[in-house]
Amino acid sequence: MTQAQIVPVSAGNQATAAGAMPTVEAEPGSLLALVLGQLEDDQAQEVVVVPLEGKSSIADHMVIASGRSTRQVASIAQKLAEKVKQDGFGPVRLEGLPAADWVLIDAGDVVVHLFRPEVRSFYNLERMWAIGDAPAVAGGHA
Repeated sequence: MTQAQIVPVSAGNQATAAGAMPTVEAEPGSLLALVLGQLEDDQAQEVVVVPLEGKSSIADHMVIASGRSTRQVASIAQKLAEKVKQDGFGPVRLEGLPAADWVLIDAGDVVVHLFRPEVRSFYNLERMWAIGDAPAVAGGHA
């Protein structure tokens, strides 16, 4: 299988697609669990996880999420970077923070893409990684 499987995430790491997608199993204490917990705490929207292990050498997981505004995207990114460093997962690279339309957070094994909804809809990373099998991102306008 060459496609990455896109897994929507909601509170409690449950799939949101009416049982059509499996749940995300983030190992307690793992970097992925920390990222998902912080995104939930900061009210990130439309969170999905793309498992990359065995499919790409860039990371084990790619997380894609939205913020309601550039201010929220920037805030989520800064808090997440600080939390990752604080919890001992090492320094994080941030790209795109000044404009905060699309911020990339490279935490090593987990790469996080934070978008404003319109920008996320335009780039549609889920579709790129799933080759057409990704669920639609609700609320985005092309």
